[in-house]
Amino acid sequence: MKSLKYLALFLVMAACAGTPQQQEPQLGPDGKPLAQVYRITRSDAEVIPTRAVEAVNSLRAARGTAPVVLSTPLTVAAAAHSRDMAKQNRPWHWGSDGSSPLDRAARAGFAGEVVGENISETYEAETETLSAWMQDGETRDVILDPQARQMGFAWYQEPSGKIWWTMVTGS
Repeated sequence: MKSLKYLALFLVMAACAGTPQQQEPQLGPDGKPLAQVYRITRSDAEVIPTRAVEAVNSLRAARGTAPVVLSTPLTVAAAAHSRDMAKQNRPWHWGSDGSSPLDRAARAGFAGEVVGENISETYEAETETLSAWMQDGETRDVILDPQARQMGFAWYQEPSGKIWWTMVTGS
């Protein structure tokens, strides 16, 4: 009987301890939860370009716009620019050598016409980045431009977790 009392006391104490409290999300100055660092693993790296082009094509289909296909030369240009932005530590469309998106695409062997380029400096995944681009008219226009038939999509992730995303579209 005494051991039963101890068991009951133990169960009551365990119940009082409760389950671990979930931490409240940290909020930024805008009152929204701060982004969590998205670490790109090797397996993520293999599927990110496909997920990105599928997401873009879903957005384009909703607007009645023809799909894009993933372009190796545009992806090479996007990767070079992502790494270069990290080196410069600023998101902008000009390379450290003064190159434009047109120059980088030509260097990578793209024979078509560059339609647009979207860039981002963030800690978020590609789908969150695409969503943010869709909230801005200029970057949304790059994604939905009916002239675009090809797309390059790449990133560079710093050891801190910061990701430099680049999307280049072409015809």
